[in-house]
Amino acid sequence: MTYNFNEIEAKWQKYWAENQTFKAENASDKPKYYVLDMFPYPSGAGLHVGHPLGYIASDIYARYKRHKGFNVLHPQGYDSFGLPAEQYAIQTGQHPAITTETNIATYRKQLDKIGFSFDWSREVRTSNPEYYKWTQWIFIQLFESWYNNDTNKAENIDTLIAKFSSEGNTNINAVCDDNIISFTADEWNNFSSEKQQEILLQYRLTYLAETEVNWCPALGTVLANDEIVNGVSERGGHPVIRKKMTQWSMRISAYAERLLQGLDTIDWTDSLKESQRNWIGKSVGASVIFNVENHDETIEVFTTRPDTIFGVSFMTLAPEHELVTKITTPEQKADIDAYIQATAKRSERDRMADVKTISGVFTGAYAEHPFTKEPIPIWIGDYVLAGYGTGAVMAVPCGDQRDYDFAKHFNIDIPNIFEGVDISQEAFADKDNTIIANSDFLNGMNYKKATKRAIFELEQIGQGEGKTNYRLRDAVFSRQRYWGEPFPVYYVNGMPQMIEQKHLPITLPDVEKYLPTESGEPPLGRADVWAWDTQSNQVVSNDKIDDKTVFPLELNTMPGWAGSSWYFFRYMEEQANRGNTFASEEALQYWENVDLYIGGSEHATGHLLYARFWTKFLKDRNFVGVDEPFKKLINQGMILGTSAFVKQLNFVFEYKNESDLTEDTPTASIYFKHIYMSDDLSKDLSKVEDLLSNLIKNDRDYESLIELLESGKFKERPNIFFYDKHADVSFVNASDELDTEAFKNWRPEFKDAVFITEEDGTFKVNREVEKMSKSKYNVVNPDNICEQYGADSLRLYEMFLGPLEQAKPWNTAGITGVHGFLKKLWKLYNDDNGSKVNQAEPTKDNLKTLHKTIKKVEEDIENFSFNTSVSTFMIAVNELTTQKCTSKAVLEPLLVLLSPYAPHITEELWSQLGNTQSIATAPFPKFEEKHLVESSKNYPISFNGKMRFTLELPLDMSKDDIEKTVMAHEKTQEQLQGRTPKKVIVVPGKIVNIVG
Repeated sequence: MTYNFNEIEAKWQKYWAENQTFKAENASDKPKYYVLDMFPYPSGAGLHVGHPLGYIASDIYARYKRHKGFNVLHPQGYDSFGLPAEQYAIQTGQHPAITTETNIATYRKQLDKIGFSFDWSREVRTSNPEYYKWTQWIFIQLFESWYNNDTNKAENIDTLIAKFSSEGNTNINAVCDDNIISFTADEWNNFSSEKQQEILLQYRLTYLAETEVNWCPALGTVLANDEIVNGVSERGGHPVIRKKMTQWSMRISAYAERLLQGLDTIDWTDSLKESQRNWIGKSVGASVIFNVENHDETIEVFTTRPDTIFGVSFMTLAPEHELVTKITTPEQKADIDAYIQATAKRSERDRMADVKTISGVFTGAYAEHPFTKEPIPIWIGDYVLAGYGTGAVMAVPCGDQRDYDFAKHFNIDIPNIFEGVDISQEAFADKDNTIIANSDFLNGMNYKKATKRAIFELEQIGQGEGKTNYRLRDAVFSRQRYWGEPFPVYYVNGMPQMIEQKHLPITLPDVEKYLPTESGEPPLGRADVWAWDTQSNQVVSNDKIDDKTVFPLELNTMPGWAGSSWYFFRYMEEQANRGNTFASEEALQYWENVDLYIGGSEHATGHLLYARFWTKFLKDRNFVGVDEPFKKLINQGMILGTSAFVKQLNFVFEYKNESDLTEDTPTASIYFKHIYMSDDLSKDLSKVEDLLSNLIKNDRDYESLIELLESGKFKERPNIFFYDKHADVSFVNASDELDTEAFKNWRPEFKDAVFITEEDGTFKVNREVEKMSKSKYNVVNPDNICEQYGADSLRLYEMFLGPLEQAKPWNTAGITGVHGFLKKLWKLYNDDNGSKVNQAEPTKDNLKTLHKTIKKVEEDIENFSFNTSVSTFMIAVNELTTQKCTSKAVLEPLLVLLSPYAPHITEELWSQLGNTQSIATAPFPKFEEKHLVESSKNYPISFNGKMRFTLELPLDMSKDDIEKTVMAHEKTQEQLQGRTPKKVIVVPGKIVNIVG
């Protein structure tokens, strides 16, 4: 009986789907366990072998937990709103929904081929209106909430309105906008409805505000910081500028401290927690107010070093700071405007990362020192960010290296306020060894005492106070895109109004094009039917807008992280019960939160932070019962591709005499076609020159170059340059040889390529390990691997490559090892006549192999050390094969151990043993220590130090009994031939040596 893996895998995938083998129940006597992967965005390229790594790991654990008696929820879905589908729509006119549906079909087909135990009955798609109805609903709940610092949680906005009506806002302790105007209860009650709405907008957890955003003109949208890489858009590599726009924002800053504290309660890696801590960026210090000379304006700064207040010699504002245009003198205006314009072209991340460039412009204005009253020059510099802190810093060059470098560069005074410290070469930043000097009432104090005293004195004069600051800023929630969740918002006199829940979802309208309008509005500005009729409560044509009963709808859509911030709760509810709630109270109470979450570390400061924020908010409002979404989180490493590079050759012939090189002389660098040189040849430069010379002389395309060379003005030998160019790995065989014809037919620019090959006619490529990516042409399709080797081989190989969290290179040739193992496993159970498993009594060795395997595999799975389990399986099969084991008592439980890793072959062998239920329901074998405890010892029996035979004796046999048994043995008598030994040395548990 042969191992027909393609037939077996198709059979069991069909069985699982038809029998809903992995469907979870919301009511069960079993303990629950919720295993979740970060759901994929369904791109047009489909999956490559790097994508399933985390899915295979989570699937192993989910299957293991089922074997251990848990009711396991292991769902899957799609993060199906995304920019790529919209970009494709812009290029082709095809609706993103059609593209997305096609891509999802491809993904589903690929995922099914790998044999995942997903509960597909709970699938979610963020672009499905029935799903984003509840994303819209959560947005409304955020709008209808405020953050009460006294109770340290979000509350319904009605409680805030009640406080305003009874006591005004003077005693309200809330997270809100800056510069809130105080009012009494009477004033509030007499405000117009519109005025009240304006005030409430300053307190709501989601609000409209003019903010500095990352604007990408090429994509026509705002980008989050995590969507920008090296100053350009992650998607497409387009330039990004900073500009002010009215946007929806979410007051995530209200949760900064709780997000920090919550990290101590969850089982995440230290590196991931540290990423979030750094992103939240808690700092303890003081807020200081500086008056601006000759202006009715003040500048607020936050500093962690109020003890250095007397060392301030200049101030720096962010170029975008609202005061810049107000205080800049006419003489400095042109320079300031030019600097602001240049800064707008740089992203915040770029500015933060650039610590070498020193730039800035003096505004011409001065601030007043709060204590000395001396004038302090006010500059602008791009190292200060408008969105971080107050967008202004008090510069103390003697205590901060960046301020020091800035002051040196622009020749600004650097007063020394540290006792006994030389600052002639660099700043002094060691606060723990600081003694303050030249600072009036702070003289002689250390850092801690000086800090407390400085804050006290600032509070006394009303120009500062102690403060805790966070780097975490409110999250911009608007995107100028089409393919995203529409906001459930219409506008009355410019004020946002929420659409009632019963009228949700508000679905995307049809548009002629998916680009922003000619006037700069988002794509929804192109919709003809995009207005809200408050009488019929439905979307109607724009021409009916009358600002009485029909009003314009919001034109922006929500960001990509909206749908992914709560999808894990949606999975908890069964499909049939999803109509009236995002998840029922019973489902939420049963599943609580995700027990194991697996995904990439690149989401540390994006999705993972936003999901924690939304969960804490939903808990505050009693919509869920947990404070954290993910109990344990593992970041899988990356499977790297082995890219192929061809050596592209370029050459330059130099003039012998520089005097010959004039504007009228022909160029010395002539380049007519793609010339590629085999990698091995390129390493010998003398060969390269000879081959190139022959090529030029024998190729008519180079006749003009030959004429120039024959003029005698050029050096005989050219300068050689090589450029590495990616080649598709599908054109390269296992010996690193390129199919040159396939390469030439690949793209039009390569059709006339010339290849300088090895003597045997082969062309060698250079191989390098790098990220597996479509753009690097090193992608390996899992469909091909499944077809050639089987899904079980793919699953085992991906785990065998190395520890889950580490990056590891893919090598298709390596999969033959695990495929060979599966063939050997098959032969352990079958021969040419069929199954050879029987009811034979297992031997001690059989049981020893089984139970050491049970012990090791269980330990490995619990520790997520899946790679070492694969080695353990190989050892076990080798040992049992050597032992000629056919015992069902051993071979049946072995299948259960292997089932999470290789589910198809184990299902088939399990059914061959007469089982009618899926192996997925079988209990995990129990480890019994007694089978690993040795009860006997195979003693080497030596005569005068030379071992002659071995004898197995019980380990608990006494020394005297060992001697008697050995001496009575026939082989001993044969060796002695009637002689009496001088002595018998017995070391229990080790040796027996007969002397003489």
